[in-house]
Amino acid sequence: MGNVSIVGLFSILLSLLAYVCSKQLYARFRFFLLSPLLVSPALIIAVLLVAHLDYEQYKSGADWLTYMLQPATVAFAIPMYKYWQTLKKHAVEILSSVLLGSVTAIFTSMIVAYFVHLSPQIVDSLAPRSVTTPFAMKIAEQVGGSDTMTAVFVIITGISGSVIGPLLMKMLPIRTAIAKGAMLGMGAHGAGTAKAFELGSVEGTVSSLSMIVAACCSLLIAPYFIRFIIAFL
Repeated sequence: MGNVSIVGLFSILLSLLAYVCSKQLYARFRFFLLSPLLVSPALIIAVLLVAHLDYEQYKSGADWLTYMLQPATVAFAIPMYKYWQTLKKHAVEILSSVLLGSVTAIFTSMIVAYFVHLSPQIVDSLAPRSVTTPFAMKIAEQVGGSDTMTAVFVIITGISGSVIGPLLMKMLPIRTAIAKGAMLGMGAHGAGTAKAFELGSVEGTVSSLSMIVAACCSLLIAPYFIRFIIAFL
């Protein structure tokens, strides 16, 4: 029992320390390859290898952090309440773009995966990649995909979207805070929302709403839409 408690405490402290260090590193250099989403896992893997700890031991101790993903989403309600009038004014644009984006993301993911001959499980795991992690993992379970693979695809999508998104904004006539926020929230979920808050409070708030709405829409339509697409492939 004592060993289990020690490993659990070590896992939690390691996770928190890796995140804090990676966050400070990213704040210092602002280079996308130093994103906490990349650096934190790398630091944890390095420590586990040096300490000769099995991943399952680490996971059993740090599982509660994974469980906190879902209630942590509630925190996005704070900026949404603050800018509620702005969100209400642009509700039609935000909701329509998010709904269209959700359908497009699932469709393009599955079509590309199918034509490069990926296995059915990978196809199902890739489909919800544009949804924030807790929702994406739930969708993957519903359609027969791997929640672990889905989590990896979500991270890759988030990082690439948060990097490519601002570049596209400069290339395309995307000037308003509403459009920028909706684009980052829909296309890059959590990582995109973090980037949106760097651009401004309104951008971050719209991104938060877009991410949550996209997750809810995908959770409702993805299982049926994915089966519909599979029937025609």
